[in-house]
Amino acid sequence: MSPNTRSEKDPLGTLDVPADALYGVQTLRAVQNFPISGLKPLPAFVDATVRIKRAAALTHKETGRLDAKLADAIVKAADEVLSGQHRDQFVVDVYQAGAGTSHNMNINEVLANRANEILGAKRGTYTPVHPNDHVNMAQSTNDVIPTAIRLACLTELGKLEKAFDGLAREFEKKGKEFDDVLKSGRTHLQDAMPIRLGQELDAYAGSLRRSAIRSWSVSSSKPTGTRSINWSTCTAR
Repeated sequence: MSPNTRSEKDPLGTLDVPADALYGVQTLRAVQNFPISGLKPLPAFVDATVRIKRAAALTHKETGRLDAKLADAIVKAADEVLSGQHRDQFVVDVYQAGAGTSHNMNINEVLANRANEILGAKRGTYTPVHPNDHVNMAQSTNDVIPTAIRLACLTELGKLEKAFDGLAREFEKKGKEFDDVLKSGRTHLQDAMPIRLGQELDAYAGSLRRSAIRSWSVSSSKPTGTRSINWSTCTAR
């Protein structure tokens, strides 16, 4: 271990983590195990996961399962991330094995280390706030990641709807352009009845339109391209 690193231990052994990192040994193992694309998690996905941790801390504080001092430190750490701080600490490749466990642990470790700093402790000590016992309390990857995906999609829905509308319009345009071009239809991986290429392109447009309509069901009216969610009042239930 050098002055630029700190030593952390997990069930697989000991690793030297960068001394200034808010993430820990589990995150570092994931970085080493999955050097695949170089792509880091989208900000919306980070935000969604952090909001889950924040809501869980508030809920466990309310029910008495989590000491109020620890819960408040986790919430403060989460608020820092949501305000745009510590973004360089989310370092696990988007392509990773499992169901997102490494991303979940990256978030847990960052919030735990920052919460401990807020309480006067050092990074890498994981006391009094532990990434598993406190930040991840009453959760698992199978709880967190599917929820985070849905929350992230909600916040990005306005952009997605705009993109879907543009793509559908282009398919409709091409559908008219190629409406007189005959081609073989395909079913069960075999040639089937002839159809017009324009019909096929119109079908793509229709599929996109129907998908957009399904997305509108999250609100009471047709969207205007944005979503407004009051995250400050959100707690886990």
